[in-house]
Amino acid sequence: MKPRDLLAWNVRKLRVARGLSQERHALEANLERVSISQIERKQINLGIDSLGKIAGVLECRVCELLAEPAEGEEPPTNLRPGRRG
Repeated sequence: MKPRDLLAWNVRKLRVARGLSQERHALEANLERVSISQIERKQINLGIDSLGKIAGVLECRVCELLAEPAEGEEPPTNLRPGRRG
């Protein structure tokens, strides 16, 4: 996977695991909501400071945002309706 693919995969996986909507994640990271959406859709090059903010909200290290998924791991999904925080 390319770095942009890894970032998209891991941001969505960690965000959903914590029950955060893109809007809530962006608010807590002091970023625009569209930025989180663009990251997850692989449409943006992210600055290192923004990467740090995202990792902080997701309570992970920056390097975890670029970690390869486990072999056979299913792609991350969206939050189910009604669980958006």
